[in-house]
Amino acid sequence: MAAVTPILPGDAGEAPAAGAPARPGRPARRRVWRGVVLIVAAAYFLVPMGASFWFTVHSEQQGFSLSTYAEILSAEGFAASMLLSLALAAATIAVVLALTLPALLAVRLGAPRLRPVLEVVCTLPLVVPPITFVTGISTVLRWGPDYLAATPFWATLIAIQDETFPVVLVMAYVVLALPFVHRSLDAGLRAVDVRTLVEAARNLGASWPHVMFRVIIPNLRPAIASASFLTLALVLGEYTVAALLGYQTFPVWIVTVSGANGRLSVAVSILSLLITWLLLLVLSGAGTKRKDA
Repeated sequence: MAAVTPILPGDAGEAPAAGAPARPGRPARRRVWRGVVLIVAAAYFLVPMGASFWFTVHSEQQGFSLSTYAEILSAEGFAASMLLSLALAAATIAVVLALTLPALLAVRLGAPRLRPVLEVVCTLPLVVPPITFVTGISTVLRWGPDYLAATPFWATLIAIQDETFPVVLVMAYVVLALPFVHRSLDAGLRAVDVRTLVEAARNLGASWPHVMFRVIIPNLRPAIASASFLTLALVLGEYTVAALLGYQTFPVWIVTVSGANGRLSVAVSILSLLITWLLLLVLSGAGTKRKDA
């Protein structure tokens, strides 16, 4: 029999006693630094917003008053521009997800070697400045009437520039949102064993639409919600493309109002931030997978 050697209390391999206190210091320091970082970040965001809010509700003549916020709903062009931007955001989210998600799945399942090519194509909009991008769009729109007047594409060219719903802006926003949507969906796909899920569903007789909508999308809800929010924030804050193409979206309307009523423009900017945060909460709730108790 092998001899049993007792472990002395001074041995290095001895586990700490059950009632021994944990080593203080590092966890407490981490909590302190986390609190400091959160406080600094909160001050960085909340102090400017608080100053802006005070500017909109206080004046030397009237004192404290919320009349500026009461003017927003009755301001000319507010409702139309806000609804237009929200409609453009919804259309952009639908189109960019319909383009990017199948492409990422096809590359991941069928052609993994094309993954770097797809990544380069989706990140190219980050390299092109927005002013150059919109200049190219306007050049094409000016070039079209001279060369497409005798073709069926003439009516299409006119239709995509309709002021009530400019499809050309949706196309431009889809290109601008590609890098953010690609990163969000790619991160979500990396966290899921897509190949195993697809093979299991196909072996059980599921069709490709069933696999997409009942297997893949439910497992990518957080990534889809993140991509949707980034696209929404981009559309609600984009000014250059819409202004140079001559469309009255919500950011363009804010800049237009700021020339006549600075207090109202600041109030609308604060309201737009609150709306964006509210939509973020809605998308975050939609992206959270609820589990049955």
